[in-house]
Amino acid sequence: MNIDFAHSAQSTLGVEWELALVDAESGELVSAAEKVLRELSRNHPDLKDDDEHPHVKQELLLNTVELVTGICTSVEQAKDELASGMASVRDVTDPMGIELFCAGSHPFAAPRSQRVTDKERYAKLIDRTQWWGQQMVIYGVHVHVGLDHRDKALPVLDGLINYFPHFQALSASSPYWGGEDTGYASQRALMFQQLPTAGLPFQFPAWANYEDYVQDMFTTGVIDTLSEIRWDVRPVAALGTIEMRICDGMSSLQDVGAIAALTQCLVDEFSTVLDEGWAIPTMPPWHVQENKWRAARYGLDAIVILDGAGREKLVTDHLREDVLNRLEPVARKLGCSNELADVEKIIERGAGYQRQRRVAAENDGDLRAVVLDAVRQMREV
Repeated sequence: MNIDFAHSAQSTLGVEWELALVDAESGELVSAAEKVLRELSRNHPDLKDDDEHPHVKQELLLNTVELVTGICTSVEQAKDELASGMASVRDVTDPMGIELFCAGSHPFAAPRSQRVTDKERYAKLIDRTQWWGQQMVIYGVHVHVGLDHRDKALPVLDGLINYFPHFQALSASSPYWGGEDTGYASQRALMFQQLPTAGLPFQFPAWANYEDYVQDMFTTGVIDTLSEIRWDVRPVAALGTIEMRICDGMSSLQDVGAIAALTQCLVDEFSTVLDEGWAIPTMPPWHVQENKWRAARYGLDAIVILDGAGREKLVTDHLREDVLNRLEPVARKLGCSNELADVEKIIERGAGYQRQRRVAAENDGDLRAVVLDAVRQMREV
């Protein structure tokens, strides 16, 4: 199988932000996505009623809409487009008494009671995956970064996987599941990997090996389309990008921008390393798997494995002392220094899972307060 990799300008980016629709009073999930999208189309001068909005998309569940940017040259542009898309959604949802919520999961919703979007591919997914598929009341932030050559895709994937725990720890915001504290910073990370072809990617030495894998997936009926490979980091050949899908949903546009900047800077750094003829270091799969679990369990308190030699460091110390300082010249070149600096602000004030637990404790364990607090954060966009 030959998989063509589309032309893309190096280090351009696109961002996807999955949002839940909740009742403004109770914080309960509301299955109103079809109505919201229909009204959005009517409000858009260039769309017919059955046309899909260019920057607001449908998702698996009817309680979810996804904001998507176009191809952006800067993180600032991506943030502006997300803010504009959110404003358009609010024009529709505010009169309905619906608020926007984002975290890795909804703290108290009953997963199996959520309605699924009426599309064949979603019905097939639920039929195949049964109980696990019915649990997917989860929300994430995805960042695409353009690559100027196909042969960079898999080495860059390997590089990003080294930073899996950093992204997971910064974004972790799903400690609650079905009304219970799981003890994890990110329940979403462990839940999503239960789907076929989801979770950590395989690491291949060459593009031809990836093509062989994809052919095997088609031949054995595991997938019907390439997009059904749902790895935490994956090449997207149709767009000419590498897509970082590690992160839990985040309740702040500033935080989404910080994650986008960190992704863009790392990918650009990896690209430069490859252009200069060097290789990107990799870690054994067992270290990568352990790092994912540690970050999902402990969040910003995770001690992560840094390399194949087994060196370890607190994830926040590694970010502050090594990663952010090293990437600052890259951020200046890309015009995202302010957004990269916002990574440290997440560390200083704490990640989403920490805020959720604090709000719950302040309200005698009432998880409705957790949802409504995130709703207020979203209003600050």
